[in-house]
Amino acid sequence: MKKLALVVGLGLLLATACIVYVPTYDEEPPPDRGGYYERDYPSRLDTSYFYDYLSGYGSWIYYSPHNYVWVPRVTTYGWRPYTYGRWVYTNYGWTWVSQFEWGWAPFHYGRWGWDVDIGWFWVPGTVWGPAWVTWRRGDMYLGWAPLPPDARFILGVGVNALPYRLPLSFWVFIEGRHFMNDGIYRYTLPYERATTIINYTTLHTNIVVQNQRVINRGFGVDYVARVTKKRITPYELKNVNNPQTAKIRMKNLEVYRPTINTNERAKPKTIIRKSEAKEKIIIRRDDISTAEREKRIREAQIREEKLLIDTQNKEIADLKKKQDEAKKKAKTTAEKAKVETEYKKKLTQIKKKHETEKSKIKKRHEKEKDKVKKIKSKKVKKIKKK
Repeated sequence: MKKLALVVGLGLLLATACIVYVPTYDEEPPPDRGGYYERDYPSRLDTSYFYDYLSGYGSWIYYSPHNYVWVPRVTTYGWRPYTYGRWVYTNYGWTWVSQFEWGWAPFHYGRWGWDVDIGWFWVPGTVWGPAWVTWRRGDMYLGWAPLPPDARFILGVGVNALPYRLPLSFWVFIEGRHFMNDGIYRYTLPYERATTIINYTTLHTNIVVQNQRVINRGFGVDYVARVTKKRITPYELKNVNNPQTAKIRMKNLEVYRPTINTNERAKPKTIIRKSEAKEKIIIRRDDISTAEREKRIREAQIREEKLLIDTQNKEIADLKKKQDEAKKKAKTTAEKAKVETEYKKKLTQIKKKHETEKSKIKKRHEKEKDKVKKIKSKKVKKIKKK
């Protein structure tokens, strides 16, 4: 009887543990306090470890309702989360391998958000995952986007839906054939392209929990092998004891993924108010010469313009190919005329979207050039005062 009572008691405990708060779309979600999922061994580390470690690589800002958020000190042009690194398939699903020394933390714990004044910011979390992203896929393109702060991880389930439609600027799109390449940032399309590509792709949010492991299934290995025309080599995760960039050795992917406990009393040693953050972040990032900054922007803008034009032309060529195939299947003159009419309509629509994209990227590039000129002017004034 004692054994039976113990089993029943444990069953009730587990059942109640699985009852979690899931916000509705119109409801304000509670602040992220972490603690969604813990591995089954003790740890002396808590959220203060993030505060201490990441302070050397960026700024901590008090940002309601998330308390303390981190903004990386990245001077790379057009930086976005999950762009500087590569994708690897492991026993935890699609796993992001960042090229940054600090990448073990903000790409595998917590969530990313965007603010017009401070840019991309990271909200700490305590659950390790191979990559906290959602996906889009199509015949020509693959894309991913960082999960926003109010995307909830449900105990025993994972993440299978988004709280709202993500802004287009969240999405990182590439031609599918480049998905397994190193240095994937070289192939990321300018975010203006999302205006059209979002209609060519379907959403896949598929982060699950199996055997106490968070797995990002994304899309199937066979599909990726087909679009990339590459054999997908699976790797086994191997834990290391110190912070480092993830490394592939033989059939293993070596990663640093400590268990992090929640510490609500912890806070960063240096905190910037949001009202002061914009100016201070610009100053901290301004560690390269104006000439070097101008060079980087010019090279990046040329690359973006080329990627935009090349992929737009491919879309038109693909549309023409589909029209020709449809014409061959048409049996009557009337059916062929209908195919031709539909093709012209689609061609007009896609060209209109392409022109919108070109206009948007032109405006953004001009703003970026003006920003560099202003920074240059400020530096000249400082030198003259001295």
